[in-house]
Amino acid sequence: MQQRLRVPLLVSVLSASLALAGCGDAEQAQGPGAQQQQQMTVGVVTIAPQNVDLTTTLPGRASAYRVAEVRPQVNGILQRQLFQEGAMVEAGQQLYQIDAAMYEATLASAEAELKRAQATLKASKARFERSQGLVADKAISQQDYDEAEAAYLQAEAQLKVAEASITQAKLNLEYTRVKAPISGRIGRSQLTEGALLSVGQAQALTTIHQLDPIYIDIAQSSSEYLQLQQAMRSGQIVTDANNRAAVTVKVGDNTELQGELLFNEVTVDPQTSAITLRAKVANPEQVLMPGMYVRTEIASGELQQAILAPQTGVTRDPRGRAIAMVVNQAGEVEQRYLTVQGTVGSDWIVTDGLTAGDQVIVEGLQKIQPGMPVKTEEVK
Repeated sequence: MQQRLRVPLLVSVLSASLALAGCGDAEQAQGPGAQQQQQMTVGVVTIAPQNVDLTTTLPGRASAYRVAEVRPQVNGILQRQLFQEGAMVEAGQQLYQIDAAMYEATLASAEAELKRAQATLKASKARFERSQGLVADKAISQQDYDEAEAAYLQAEAQLKVAEASITQAKLNLEYTRVKAPISGRIGRSQLTEGALLSVGQAQALTTIHQLDPIYIDIAQSSSEYLQLQQAMRSGQIVTDANNRAAVTVKVGDNTELQGELLFNEVTVDPQTSAITLRAKVANPEQVLMPGMYVRTEIASGELQQAILAPQTGVTRDPRGRAIAMVVNQAGEVEQRYLTVQGTVGSDWIVTDGLTAGDQVIVEGLQKIQPGMPVKTEEVK
């Protein structure tokens, strides 16, 4: 009977011992060491102020450096076209020939008139010189002397008129050879041989564009322009001595052209609230054509002691506000609202919300929440 009672008692003692051992193991697993093992490791970037070169990406449109519409300066029939459409022409190169027969005849008539005026002047001058001696000797009347003098002066005036007619006739004859006023690429001819040309006609014969260098007209919002000017005046952004920003124009995938910003308009477009900036860009290969839209990068200057936050560590809430998760001094996750202004490479420029030394979480954002203790690992 006593042996039967010992067996259940032994089983009860063993069960109680196992239960106590299990509780001790559970408490040991939940101790301070186990809690540290459960803390997850996040990748962080430590904020360090630095000087950065600011660039602004804006759309622009190309326009020719010079544009010249070629029009006739004399009336006549177009005889010949002396250029190839779309080719490069030099200033002074003849483009067209207008029928010059009438102007050659006018020049010949003016030359004959000049010779007659010269002969008349010669005779009038000899008579006037003789009259000077005769009037002194009282051989002729004063009236005869005055008439001789008037004839001489009139002959001089007629000679000047004849000379001016010669100049005009030569000029008109030269205008029959229509020349290029500037160097550049010439367009198509609007008129063909046999067309009647007239001075002051509305239709141009052709148009020449100078494409190297070339202008880029850039539109920038007036608010951004004012912010940039304010930052320059305060010394936050440092520019060069001439205050002329460098401009890079990107064409296609691999072509970049360099230039400089010349000036900005003095008025703001009332419809778009934008101000127009003009840049001059070298275009030796003439890859830019008038009217082409391009992307431009304008070097705004150097931003002093800028706070940069990686874009991978900045998110947006439903209201569009920028948020970053930061590991505070207690080793816990803290949510920060940021004020950002533009980008530099893969970083946001932060004007408020972060300071030097803050650790911004860039890896492991999906598994954390504010107040959670974490371990940090610097991400390069």
